[in-house]
Amino acid sequence: MNIDYTVVALMFPAIPLIMNVYSTRFHTLSALIRKIHDEYVFEKHTPPEWKDQLNNLNDRIDVLKYSIMFGAFGFLFNMVTVFALYLDELFIARIIFGSCCLSVMISIIFFIREIQISTKALRLHISDMDEQFKE
Repeated sequence: MNIDYTVVALMFPAIPLIMNVYSTRFHTLSALIRKIHDEYVFEKHTPPEWKDQLNNLNDRIDVLKYSIMFGAFGFLFNMVTVFALYLDELFIARIIFGSCCLSVMISIIFFIREIQISTKALRLHISDMDEQFKE
């Protein structure tokens, strides 16, 4: 496969969009954690599913951290590919671009896992309402 600037340029719109999605998720998660923390500290309010929610939030933080990290590596590898092409190092550029693609794929896999954990969190959140309807 021939690799040139146009192939590498295909990743430039995708990676910032992915990072924007990850940043939004991170911001939302941090706001949720702060809200739950304030309820616990100031109002001494502890929901019945507190421990499960705490474990879920910790899992989401870890998975989102890896999503962001691999997305950032993908962006870095993409930039290094451009630099390798600039230096006319075609073989090195191919390897680094492959690493870029692999990093972005791993990042997306971690993000899919974070979505699964988020869905579980929503189920935990509505579990108390679900029990009321069963009675």
